[in-house]
Amino acid sequence: MFSPFDNVMFNAFPIIFGIIFIGVIGMFIFGIGSSIKQYASNKSKPVETLPARIIAKRPHTWGGAGDSSAHTSYYVTFELENGERIEMPVNGDFYGMNVEGDTGMLTHQGTQMISFEREII
Repeated sequence: MFSPFDNVMFNAFPIIFGIIFIGVIGMFIFGIGSSIKQYASNKSKPVETLPARIIAKRPHTWGGAGDSSAHTSYYVTFELENGERIEMPVNGDFYGMNVEGDTGMLTHQGTQMISFEREII
């Protein structure tokens, strides 16, 4: 014999599932929209080449639980001559070949690093 509670749960499941599904799709669309907005913002800014110094480096690792593999993103913070600081994502090779305190000419467009020509002392 079914209780009234069983019927309520059976009827509520599609609603709960729908809300979760819409939430996941919404987060996916928001992420894509944010990426497009950042790309457009960077492309609308001029390409600048300025003297800069690397003042900080940091990795960001996520994943790696259970059978999934870990992923690492690398970031470098540059300080410009006027004291402004810009953190930019970089590839692993750049991250490994440069150290805090390196100086050189930073070419960037918005928050996208194009190149960093290190001064050889």
